[in-house]
Amino acid sequence: MSSVTPATPRPFVLAVDDDPDVLRSIERDLRAHYSEKWRVVSAPSGDAALDLLKRLKQRGDPVALLLADQRMPRMTGVAFLREAQTIYPEARRVLLTAYADTDAAIRAINDAKIQHYLLKPWDPPDRELYPVLDDLLSDWMAGYRPRFAGMRLVGGRFNARSYALKDFLARNHVPYAWIDVEATGEEERTLLATVDTSKLPLLLFPDGSQLVQPTSVDVAEKIGLRRHANANFYDLVIVGGGPAGLAAAVYAASEGLKTLMIEREAPGGQAGLSARIENYLGFPSGVSGADLTRRAVTQARRFGVEILSPQEAHSLRVQHPYRLVTLGDGSEITAHAMLIATGVQWRTLEVPGIERFHGSGVYYGGAVTEAMACEGEDVYIVGGANSAGQAALYFARYARNVIMLVRGSSLAATMSQYLIDDIRSTDNIRVELNTAITAAHGDERLEALSLHCSGSGEHSTVPASSVFIFIGALPGTDWLDGVIERDERGFILTGPDLMRGGKRPAGWPLDRDPMLLETSVPGVFAAGDVRGRSIKRVASGVGEGSVAVQFIHQYLASV
Repeated sequence: MSSVTPATPRPFVLAVDDDPDVLRSIERDLRAHYSEKWRVVSAPSGDAALDLLKRLKQRGDPVALLLADQRMPRMTGVAFLREAQTIYPEARRVLLTAYADTDAAIRAINDAKIQHYLLKPWDPPDRELYPVLDDLLSDWMAGYRPRFAGMRLVGGRFNARSYALKDFLARNHVPYAWIDVEATGEEERTLLATVDTSKLPLLLFPDGSQLVQPTSVDVAEKIGLRRHANANFYDLVIVGGGPAGLAAAVYAASEGLKTLMIEREAPGGQAGLSARIENYLGFPSGVSGADLTRRAVTQARRFGVEILSPQEAHSLRVQHPYRLVTLGDGSEITAHAMLIATGVQWRTLEVPGIERFHGSGVYYGGAVTEAMACEGEDVYIVGGANSAGQAALYFARYARNVIMLVRGSSLAATMSQYLIDDIRSTDNIRVELNTAITAAHGDERLEALSLHCSGSGEHSTVPASSVFIFIGALPGTDWLDGVIERDERGFILTGPDLMRGGKRPAGWPLDRDPMLLETSVPGVFAAGDVRGRSIKRVASGVGEGSVAVQFIHQYLASV
């Protein structure tokens, strides 16, 4: 579990129960395990606990975890956790309940957005209590941004370079403090008076050094992200660090293969940007893409996977029996086998003015780093698939209104029903069907959008400062041109899709047919969204990445 640095105030863990004996028992177990790194406090009722939370909020103290008994007079545990969510929305919420109340606890997952419920008694705590709370506190710590004298990023909200750097740091789970040049707080003004803000962004480090308008490569080298391989040869090289690539890395390394994973931007891929994935098996309260990525990266490193990021594969060549990948820095990596799991890239919206405002009001994907900056504003979401629905629900927590612009006449054909239901029940989300953007307007940043409704034929122009676009995606596979067979859109063909009229692909050198996830080059496999005819879901990518390792073993055994 992540630890809290000495310079950081210890976050609070709050237990609530009206039974003094039970409350003492809870406190005893919590203090025994957590008192070194967390401040454990208690309250005898929901009302008292809410008063305490309000005082802590006024002081600016962090609260990480809330545990509340369900059967309390005047205010039940579910009612308390629902109220507490408005004060500390990021705190992890746990309901303490008896077996007879499990139905209420399950309903509370939706009603009060609790993350877990525990049955009383929880003896022994080493098995029944601490593992659950350790996991919840670890998740909370992953998103916690404490007040400490660490890395600070100075930039402008609508500065495209600032946005790119914020996105890079967030996706790589690098903590930093964001200082907006338009900030009006005394602390921010004091800092801004000491630096040159004419060239943004500016990255300030605790040792007094700084980077002016750095690239992601500059930052990666400064903060110690690995971009160069430790060796020249590997059993398996995986290109792409999304769900498929990470799953393959975990399985391959755990089964003894020397594995290298190359990721162009940050592990997690497009899935890592998802604000909430609610239909992933094993997470009844949903899981963010960032949390899922963090868990997967930790697991991969535990098994010895070497991860290069940010780093890019530029070309592939075959020199029997080896596959050789040339990287963006000109170095070359050799491997027995290779898996391509590069996923897809967001398709750009081709309307006048949009490209000019990329990063300064126009964003592709979730851009969760921008959500809090949109507080009190109207946010536009373009698209009608699951990714757009997840983003709309996330931004609705901050924005005054979220307006979804959907070309089609219904969400049902492209979006999961659970998301449609959640959108319908969220008061500040409005869905505009049969509507598309025809132009973007502004000077230095986005200021307005022109819209067209195909149903009514109406044209309109609306003020807008932020629009987030989810209109499908395409694979970035041009670097494989002339080496790997692809379909007309660039998706990689594998297995049976390579067989035409029962014949193997041209140039296929082996006496057997290509395996299920094998490309037109033996020993080179593809998995996840980059593969033709794949199912574009996180769980499917994880499944394909896992299965691909079994075929890779078969290939390696035959050479």
